[in-house]
Amino acid sequence: MEAGSNGGGNVTVLAKYQRLEAEGIWRRSPNAQRRDVIVSVGKTTITISTPTEITLTHWSLPAMERTNPGQMPALYCPEGDASETLELAEDAFVEAVEKVLESVRRRQGRSGRVRRLVAIGLLVAMLGGAAFWLPGATARHTASLLPDVARTSIGTSLLSKMDRMTGPPCEAPSGGRALEHLQARLFGANALRLVVLPSTLPETAHLPGGTILLAHKLLKQMDTPEILAVHVLAEDIRRGHGDPVARLLHVAGIRTVLVLLTQGTVPDEAVTRMAEHVVTSVPSPVPTDVLMDRIAAAGMTIRANASLEDMAGLSTGTVASAVAHATPPILDDGDWIALQGICEE
Repeated sequence: MEAGSNGGGNVTVLAKYQRLEAEGIWRRSPNAQRRDVIVSVGKTTITISTPTEITLTHWSLPAMERTNPGQMPALYCPEGDASETLELAEDAFVEAVEKVLESVRRRQGRSGRVRRLVAIGLLVAMLGGAAFWLPGATARHTASLLPDVARTSIGTSLLSKMDRMTGPPCEAPSGGRALEHLQARLFGANALRLVVLPSTLPETAHLPGGTILLAHKLLKQMDTPEILAVHVLAEDIRRGHGDPVARLLHVAGIRTVLVLLTQGTVPDEAVTRMAEHVVTSVPSPVPTDVLMDRIAAAGMTIRANASLEDMAGLSTGTVASAVAHATPPILDDGDWIALQGICEE
């Protein structure tokens, strides 16, 4: 472990320990496999990565809590979400983390003046004060209050804003039918929509309300529908890990959160900012073991001659290139050709 120079005050505490690093054990959910990870402390977050330095997730330091005070190994979780856990066994590292958390809590204790300024009733006052120190937690809480119809409305607004950046969604009739067949093959009766955008989008993305976006160039680069299917499944895994509304509200900022709380709407400029974030973001890695489970559930298999080493750190593209033709097929030849030409009719 590594630490900076000593000094007084909360800022010094955070600076002293912001380069700490140690081994830990992370579990995404109660039913998920425990994984050996590397935990790094930053200025406001901790980063949880694989031993090969692939980032799995980030936790906000202020929104991190210990579930077994005084016991070892120390067990932590994100605030309000005990299903995801992090186990730390190195005494010195745990002591340092506790000092950082204590410093953050002292800082929160002096935020009463800020809370009074934003008090619009008790709930908004609490959320406003938390947002000053805990923007991620506030965004998550605000998102949890939204009904499904509001999430769908936000997703529709975002897709509309993307027109000037990507062009309108591709809607050639034969390609549209093929896209529906792909959705049914991978997700059955689940209310999930696939949309192909003609340009700009790096690969895949998702919107609130159950929409997965696909870049047309991705379709053109794929040799088989199975390869495309793996990318779609990977994006669905990202969609299911965390709340997309909460992530976008965090991008939009505290003003957007407060307007949504008090007026029930998202400012137009905030929608534009969120749409730009979706369109320009490169997909993050997904856990290979989770992706492999989804591939098997969709009736696909890995080619017998494929070499997949270091399963924990494989990219989506690497896994996808090793997938064999599925039985029954993901799409028949006619649908696959039509889907690849969905933006060209």
